[in-house]
Amino acid sequence: MVSASLELLTVGRVGVDLYPLQDGPLKDVSTFGKFLGGTATNVAVGAARLGRRTGVLTKVGADGFGDYVREALAGFGVDSAFVGTARGLNTPVVFCELNPPEDPPLLFYRSPIAPDLTLEKDDVPWDLVADVPVLWMTGTGVSVEPSRTTHLEMLEHRGRPDPGAGRWTCVDLDWRPMFWPSPEDARAEYDQLLDHATVVVGNRAEVEVAVGTADPHEAADRLIDRGVELALVKMGAAGVLVATPDSATVVPPHPVTVVCGLGAGDAFGGALVHGLLSGWDPVRIAEHANAAGAIVASRLACADAMPTSDELESLVATAPAIPGAL
Repeated sequence: MVSASLELLTVGRVGVDLYPLQDGPLKDVSTFGKFLGGTATNVAVGAARLGRRTGVLTKVGADGFGDYVREALAGFGVDSAFVGTARGLNTPVVFCELNPPEDPPLLFYRSPIAPDLTLEKDDVPWDLVADVPVLWMTGTGVSVEPSRTTHLEMLEHRGRPDPGAGRWTCVDLDWRPMFWPSPEDARAEYDQLLDHATVVVGNRAEVEVAVGTADPHEAADRLIDRGVELALVKMGAAGVLVATPDSATVVPPHPVTVVCGLGAGDAFGGALVHGLLSGWDPVRIAEHANAAGAIVASRLACADAMPTSDELESLVATAPAIPGAL
């Protein structure tokens, strides 16, 4: 894959997810399955599964798991040219406990620091950051240095794309309490991300950290007031609120039997990117993103579980009717 032709560059977390192959608490699990994971990585895989040209800017350790990450990315059709190596650090490993399945507890092994949080200026493909149609960042990326400064320098270099220009800067709020001293610390850093974002995605807990309210409509209004073109607030069983400066609509959920809630948000992101690049209207984008999340929630694993276009269109066709804009 030629890096200059990428449609999406995601920045941030990568690792190896270990899923239990038995039910119950981790202490009783005897075998695990190994899968590619990490929010930014999964979004790139999800968009690639839908036919998009994607790449990831991140780092891994100088170990066998780092080799696995690169090979897995290639297998999913994701450009790994910008996956660097952090000497002296290990590729992160994450254990998942499928109890409860809709919100599984995670056990992160990312100490003393994860390689993806050591991104520095020399690691960045600056021309690509400026020109790629979709740049995807997460809140976790600004949780510590040197990644924080590198992320903010990338956003400054890119500038906030003009509406209708065919370029988007997407921020996945990705609130993970274990990566922050406090919600207040996170809000201060999120505030800088919002100065550059054109698309923002988060659930109710995440928008509360970012803009001070968990009310989806008020949160969306606050994001739009910050210059965001498209705000999507995930509301779980209540669906997804999709808002622009001109409208707000709730897209209803797809009832599924949840096997593992992990990766559903990343599938949402991959389909969102596909919709942006396809030129779809906001509601259609949200419908497909919502369906992608539902599909992955009904499966085990993240990257491996990302839906194909046919699977996505099939589920969207069965979606309940939207009562109308709010």
